Amino acid sequence: MNKKKRLTAQWILAAYHALNDHFGNLYWWPGDSPLEVIVGAILTQNTAWQNVEKAIANLKAAHLLSAEALLAMPESDLAELIRPSGYYNVKARRLKSFFTFLQDSFHGNLDVMLGEEAASLREKLLQVRGIGEETADSILLYAGGKPVFVVDAYTRRILMRHGVIGERFAYGEIQRLFMEHLPHDAPLYNQYHALLVNTGKNYCKTKPRCQACPLNDLNDP
Repeated sequence: MNKKKRLTAQWILAAYHALNDHFGNLYWWPGDSPLEVIVGAILTQNTAWQNVEKAIANLKAAHLLSAEALLAMPESDLAELIRPSGYYNVKARRLKSFFTFLQDSFHGNLDVMLGEEAASLREKLLQVRGIGEETADSILLYAGGKPVFVVDAYTRRILMRHGVIGERFAYGEIQRLFMEHLPHDAPLYNQYHALLVNTGKNYCKTKPRCQACPLNDLNDP
């Protein structure tokens, strides 16, 4: 391992321990079922989580949070129910696209879908309209319990500010930094991603609060 990789590995491990000590176990992702997690992963694009919770609550109140109901529901009716999540017409189409994929590829059986090998399922999910890398990996990790690290805007911002990555790093390059230097363990990836999200929300904002940040004492690689 060259010096740069060694320092990166050290930073990634040190950052995890610093954040874990600070925040404790965050028990993320909230959801009562894998299906609810998937719906949340699609709805959370470009919005705050509390808005997603309102949309999911609407679906639950209408007894429509099931693969069969979401596939059968007219897109316009679905859009109205998920209105709190923002971009509701776009997201209604994305939900319909996913559940059509689930029906066509796995006969509507979510357990069968999530039982597929991670790399193969990831490739299929990325072919679904409206599902990008972050959403696909959120489905794999949080709904499927597969050891796939999720990269989001907070992760990128934190790593850039600490000099771990440059501006041109692609999603896959950032993901590999974590997956090459950490055990392939879904609960670990779950907790680490949640820690980074909380750090981004509370400290590594557009205007950072560096002095209070639990990562402030780490040496940059």
